[in-house]
Amino acid sequence: MARTSAVDLDVDGRAVRVSSADRVVFPGVGPDGFTKLDVVEYFLSVGPGIFAALRDRPTTLERWPKGVFEGARLSTRMDSSGDAFFQKRVPRGAPDYVETATIAFPSGRTADEVCPTELAVVIWAVNLGTLTFHPWPVRSADVESPDQLRIDLDPQPGTDFDDAARVAPEVRALLHELGMEGYPKTSGGRGIHVFVPIEPNWGFVGARRATIALGREVERRMPGLVTTKWWKEERGAKIFVDYNQMARDRTIASAYSIRPNKRATVSAPLRWDEVAGVHPDDFTVLTMPERFRTVGDLFEPVSAGVGPRYSLEPLLEMAARDERDHGQGDLPYPPEYPKMPGEPKRVQPSRERAPTSEKTPSD
Repeated sequence: MARTSAVDLDVDGRAVRVSSADRVVFPGVGPDGFTKLDVVEYFLSVGPGIFAALRDRPTTLERWPKGVFEGARLSTRMDSSGDAFFQKRVPRGAPDYVETATIAFPSGRTADEVCPTELAVVIWAVNLGTLTFHPWPVRSADVESPDQLRIDLDPQPGTDFDDAARVAPEVRALLHELGMEGYPKTSGGRGIHVFVPIEPNWGFVGARRATIALGREVERRMPGLVTTKWWKEERGAKIFVDYNQMARDRTIASAYSIRPNKRATVSAPLRWDEVAGVHPDDFTVLTMPERFRTVGDLFEPVSAGVGPRYSLEPLLEMAARDERDHGQGDLPYPPEYPKMPGEPKRVQPSRERAPTSEKTPSD
């Protein structure tokens, strides 16, 4: 396809314009760089998968409108001067076919987030520079009740993807013992995500509590490799089960999202028999289209809801036993959250041991 300044596409009967189509987004990908239109064509190639992952879910857009160039930075809560940013509220001027869902933040404030109802919404967002989509684990019909349990296996310094790949099968084994099934994917970075489709009968507090229980049990089984310690100074060279990814307003990159790195890796659904033998660099915007044509949407049981959904009761019973028999109650929330009922002190252990030093809520 010839590169021009703007391209009009038909996306399932919806006209979507791609502006600045020849702008290079990933300079080091491909012989001449990977352009904005190339990014659009990538998402169209995995269209059924990315749409299923986002359909009817409030979704935060991670926008890189200038591309992923050397030195590009993502804005944070503390520094908004970056080249890229998270868009939580629907952008002004969105076309009328872009639907929204109202979600509540931990502060109690609300926002109308993009809630894709057709593939054209995804491509419209890509035209705005969106590379990574961060959907909530809820659907618009009930934004208070997660229908996915998301287990984030996050390598800490001194560990890598291969270590996460050693932990993931133990997560699956535990899920099987509880009568559940999980579906793995690469994060697109160094970690692995395991998603479990669940009945939407519990709120965020219950889903987070269930994730803590799962993490603690895996930690007991693999104490030299797994940790649930919130404070970085306590984790060591282990795989952190990031239970706070199930807290309200915490999201995980969707399947098929592009990650903003020089290789343009993507978050790739896996078969369980692949976990031990793959590497994140195997899955990029250049390789995923053919893989998708070959294996289809491996995340369909989670995204499209075509498979069984599981009860959280076995994990919540495990959480109750941990508290009763081991004195293991709740764990700290992220620093921007209000103090939650039953939460322990949100203070770094090293600072708690030094009462004369200034205490801060996070490391």
